[in-house]
Amino acid sequence: MKKSRTFKFCLVAILGVFTLAACERQALNLPRKRRAGEVGRQSRDKPSATIFGETGSGLFGGSKSQNSATSGGGLGVNSYLWRATLDTIAFMPLSSADPFGGVIITEWYSPPETPNERFKMNILIKDKSLRADGVRASLFRQVKDATGGWVDAAIQKDAGTKMEDAILTRARQLRNETRNLK
Repeated sequence: MKKSRTFKFCLVAILGVFTLAACERQALNLPRKRRAGEVGRQSRDKPSATIFGETGSGLFGGSKSQNSATSGGGLGVNSYLWRATLDTIAFMPLSSADPFGGVIITEWYSPPETPNERFKMNILIKDKSLRADGVRASLFRQVKDATGGWVDAAIQKDAGTKMEDAILTRARQLRNETRNLK
């Protein structure tokens, strides 16, 4: 009985820590009401105030004073790679997208030109920096057999590399566009 009570207390304490960490991003004062057409932007020079102070708690790595363009901002991965990946695979329906873990999984997609085959992608963004080895793409292909069922089929060996190159190219374009705006 006592062990159960201790376990429950520890569980509540751990959940409380995670709740506070999640609240870290909340501003202390409520934002003013936005006018029509106004986009909610925050000054890049002034960090946001949180319940843990202006730079955050640093509980889960780093402070908020890091450059958001290189560190990924509120994402757990590089923001350019994340946006470039979503842009590159925009034609495919998403099954799951985790911006903190850097995992994007698509649903099966069948191109209109070839309705007897379908494709699926799993993409992993591995780092907060924009690097050539920062993204890994796995592609899967299936074709319909004589009975109408889907069976796994071979895919070009370099298909994953081509997808990674397309994502990296788009990420560089996004980074250059951002630099030109400054």
